Amino acid sequence: MAERAAKGIRLTEKQRIAWLRLIRSDNVGPVTFRDLINHFGTAETALAMLPELSARGGSSRAIRVASEQEALAELEAARRHGAQFIGIGEPDYPSALRQIDGAPPLLAVRGDLAAFHAPALGIVGSRNASVAGAKFAAMIATEAGRAGFNVISGLARGIDTAAHRASLSTGTIAALAGGIDKP
Repeated sequence: MAERAAKGIRLTEKQRIAWLRLIRSDNVGPVTFRDLINHFGTAETALAMLPELSARGGSSRAIRVASEQEALAELEAARRHGAQFIGIGEPDYPSALRQIDGAPPLLAVRGDLAAFHAPALGIVGSRNASVAGAKFAAMIATEAGRAGFNVISGLARGIDTAAHRASLSTGTIAALAGGIDKP
């Protein structure tokens, strides 16, 4: 596992800021982000080209490109919450997530990053779970933990909460779509 964790290239702070600016700019999602990086080579160059690309695409309004100040403020907010941003090509980025089409180019992460390199099992379900459903989710999470799996879920109430609670001692990863400061 340590060998897998060592693969990748670390972003410089300048690159991390540019990546954050690019992914936070108008009309740039994970797929567009990857296409822009592949085409222009760097986020800095892609950022410089966004207004021209938008105009070429027929847009009559100016595209909003995230500023360096916005990116720095987001990085600082993550640090205040004990988190850091990891890029898709960096060693600590979850290898299974990296394989998904449209994987987020940057993740805000907090906690033990080694958890990303252990086998994992996603357990998700209803927020309005029945007692039996919550017990079943907890049983699966407990047994998966005993078998060496980390549980991944969204941290919502119901099934997600039952799975996380049952796997706290063996390993759990919460995926928060709203961000580290907006569970």
